[in-house]
Amino acid sequence: MTTTAHAHTDGARTSAPRSRMELFRVAPDIYRTMSAFQSAASDGLDPVVAALVKIRASQLNKCAFCLDMHLTHAREAGERQLRLDLLPAWEEAGEQGVYSERERAALALTEAMTDLAGGSVPDEVYERAARHFDEAELARLIAQIVAINAWNRFQVATRAVPAGLAAERSEQ
Repeated sequence: MTTTAHAHTDGARTSAPRSRMELFRVAPDIYRTMSAFQSAASDGLDPVVAALVKIRASQLNKCAFCLDMHLTHAREAGERQLRLDLLPAWEEAGEQGVYSERERAALALTEAMTDLAGGSVPDEVYERAARHFDEAELARLIAQIVAINAWNRFQVATRAVPAGLAAERSEQ
C-alpha cells in the first residue's frame, strides 16, 4: 500500500494510506457499467430500505469506503442515528420496534446473500422477503444487494480511502 506523510499540528508525522489503485480511473468503463447497474437496482426500491441494505452489507464486508459514504448519505437523508447505531444488532433491535418487519426481511436477505458460505440463500429467508416485497421490488432488492457487494469488493480490494478520512487527513 502506498502512503504519504502528513504533519499534525503538534509536529508529529503520520502515514496516510492511499488506495492501491484508482480502479475506476484506470477502467472507467467498469465504473460506468457498475453505476448503470446500481441505478437500475435502485429504481423503484424504497430508498430507506436501499440505504439499510448498503450499510449492512458494507458492515459485513468491512468496507470502510462504502460505510463512510452510505452512512453519510443516510444521515443527510434524515435517517435517525439510533437506527444507524443499532444496525449491527438489527434482529434484536427490530424486536423492539426499531426496524419494520419489511426492513428486517430485507436485512435478513442481505445477510444471506452477502455471506454465501452456506452455499445458498435459505428458502425461509427468501420467502420472508417475498412476503414483504412484490416481485418487481424483490428483483430490485436482490439486484441492490448484488450491487453493493460488488462495490464493496472493488473498494476493499483496492483499499479505497474513505472520503471522510481523506478530508480529515487533508485538514491536518
